[in-house]
Amino acid sequence: MDDGGPKYVQYDSSKESIYLAAIRQLISNDLSEPYSIYVYRYFLYQWGDLCFLALDKHDGLLGVVISKLEIHRGGPLRGYIAMLAVKKEYRGKGIATRLVRMAIDIMIERDADEIALETEVTNTAAMKLYERLGFLRSKRLHRYYLNGNSAFRFVLFVKESAFTSRLGYDDDEDDDNPPELPPSA
Repeated sequence: MDDGGPKYVQYDSSKESIYLAAIRQLISNDLSEPYSIYVYRYFLYQWGDLCFLALDKHDGLLGVVISKLEIHRGGPLRGYIAMLAVKKEYRGKGIATRLVRMAIDIMIERDADEIALETEVTNTAAMKLYERLGFLRSKRLHRYYLNGNSAFRFVLFVKESAFTSRLGYDDDEDDDNPPELPPSA
């Protein structure tokens, strides 16, 4: 962090007493859902190594991404980006992109087939970020959030098998004409 830019670190459960309150405050300022302490602990206790923080030179929290990775409904190994927040005054500096990229990279290293997330339909900055990173809109979820707003589910297909299985193709069906992958895959 010699240039005065943010320092990026993996969440460390031994520092929960330092960071959990700051994470909760940042997320509650930015996201419309009122998450309880148990929701944070659900993610951080099981998948803390998939969560990343952006810190200032005094170790103050600038941004956070909270993620998980597990088998989805008996099918693909799905990464999930549950929460992403960056302090308002630090937006537009690439912090969110870097945090999401770090989460994506570690999920890919751990053999994720796909990575999913939801974002409010009104959050155009987030939608542009995810589309730039190769996510595709997979469906609209009406009145998804407690505030009544709808969401878009986005999916990043990491492996061709995850993409083709979503389209209903089997490996032994029509091998001569497989569907085309999106440009980002």
